[in-house]
Formats: sequence, C-alpha cells, structure tokens
Amino acid sequence: MTLLVIIIILAFIFDYINGFHDAANSIATIVSTKVLTPFQAVLWAAVFNFAAFFIAKYVIGEFKVANSVASSVFEQFITLKVIFCGLVAAITWNLFTWWLGIPSSSSHTLIGGFIGAAVTSAGTLDVINYHKVLPIVYFIVLAPLIGMLVAFIITIIIVNICRKANPFRAENWFKRLQLASSAALSLGHGSNDAQKVMGIIAAAMVAAGYIPNIKEMPDWIPLACFTCIALGTMSGGWKIVKTMGTRITKVTPLEGVAAETSGAITLFLTEHLGIPASTTHVITGAIMGVGATKRLSAVRWGVTVSLLWAWVLTIPISGLLAALTYLIASIFI
Repeated sequence: MTLLVIIIILAFIFDYINGFHDAANSIATIVSTKVLTPFQAVLWAAVFNFAAFFIAKYVIGEFKVANSVASSVFEQFITLKVIFCGLVAAITWNLFTWWLGIPSSSSHTLIGGFIGAAVTSAGTLDVINYHKVLPIVYFIVLAPLIGMLVAFIITIIIVNICRKANPFRAENWFKRLQLASSAALSLGHGSNDAQKVMGIIAAAMVAAGYIPNIKEMPDWIPLACFTCIALGTMSGGWKIVKTMGTRITKVTPLEGVAAETSGAITLFLTEHLGIPASTTHVITGAIMGVGATKRLSAVRWGVTVSLLWAWVLTIPISGLLAALTYLIASIFI
C-alpha cells in the first residue's frame, strides 16, 4: 500500500513536470509572435489542457492513449517496483532535458522508463508488447513528418487565399486566429499527455489488486492527472520556449496559426488511433513545415538535427536509467 501511494504521488509529480516541460509546445509560437505575453500564454494553455478532460471523457468517451501506455508491457510482468523505477527514471530524464532546454518527449521518456525497468526485472525482452510499442516507435518519425506536411499545406493554402489582402489587417486577423489555434493545440496536448500518467497509475492499481483492469479506473485519476498537467503548464518552461519559438525558424502570426492547427490535427489523429505521440515532435515538425514554405534555408537544420538525436535517444536512455534505478532499488525494496 505504501509503495502504491508513493507511485501515485510520483506519477502526479511527473505529470506536473510534463506540463512545464511541454508548456513550450503550446505557447512557443503565440509568445514569439507577441500575440500574448508569456504569463497570458501559459494561463491560456493551462485552461485548455484541463478542458481536454471533458472532451476525452464525454465527447470521445474513452482513454485510448492511457490504455496503450499501460499495455506497453505485458500485465504479468508489471509490478509496483517496476512502475516505481520507471517513474524515477522518467522524472530524472525530463528534468535533465528541461535544464538543458532540450524539448524531448515526455511520452517516450515514460514509456522507455517503464519498459527498461520491466526488462531488467524479468531479464528478458519478452516483457515488451510489440503490438503496442512499435506504432509508438514508428511515430517518432511519422509524427513530425505529418506535422510538417500538414503545416506546409495549410501555409500554402492560407498564403494563396490571402495574397491580395491588406498586410496590416491580415496580420491582426491572424493574431486573433492564433488564440483559437493555440487553444486547439493545448486541447490536443492535454488530452494526449495527461493520459500517459493515467495509464501508469491504472497499471499500478491493477498490479496492487485494487482494480481488475484499466477500464475500471476510478474517475479521480483522470481528473487529477488533467489538473496536474494544467498546473505544470502554468509554471512554464522558458528555456524550451526559446528553442521552439525562435531557434528553429522565425514565426509570423500567419505561420503560427498554420503550425498550431497542424499540431492540433496531428495530435487528435494520434489520440484517435490510441498512440501516445510526442507533442514536442509534432509541433517541431509543424514549425519546420511553415519555415520551409519560405525557403529551405529559413529552417535552422542544425538545431533540428540536434533535436532529432534527443528524440532518438530518449527511449533507450530512459530505459537504461530505469534499469540502473531498478538494480539500486532492489537493494532496498
């Protein structure tokens, strides 16, 4: 019982960290275009992060992403110690990348930690449910590509429609539209990312024998998870905002609308498919897509290559951290 309580507390801490680590995903473009101040932007994003609970609960009617996370390891290999070590590793990597200002994926951090601890515990790779894990791995590549392609198309369409518009009036309209597009992105971010932690807590409660399966998860779990990620978003993540909002490419209000709309579409698609995609990967790809419409050199490809390395290494490094944590924890637990 004590370990279960510790796991739930750690899960909420991770969810909170996820919020301020990924706040930049929702607010980077709206801050860089000066549509909102940083404080206004994080408050705006936090409100819609929390509102995503009601859409997932009452509109979609199920938490597919949570189920995918909980099912990434076969149930018979899931123990409280495995979940505990996975969470400790995920929190460590998230804080480290936040400190360095690297927009890594909290989704992949958590899944990598979960799998790494389970593999160490069982001593075999047979613990991995490849049917659930492989689509997640594929979307490390597919999510930013989809975001980039959709953003590129949306930008081209908007530019052609507004070709004869008054530039000053058009910019004012796009600043207003950015409020809607950033809200949609925050809804997608909240819904996708809060569900990861829900899946971990539900898996812990199943392992402890408190619920028979994830579908019997009590309502306080999703409500608490969406609250934590919203509070985390309100705390901001200014180092990552700088990377996302200015270092990849300079973004105008028009391009901000295109990038955020593309990100929202991609996140809603992955949620529909039940794939815990990275909000970081999606919005980075979208920002690259709008930058590429001007000219390929408008995108700082050196920055994106560095980010790509962080994305690729996140799951294995989190897995190794979880394995080390498990070996240390085995001495005391």
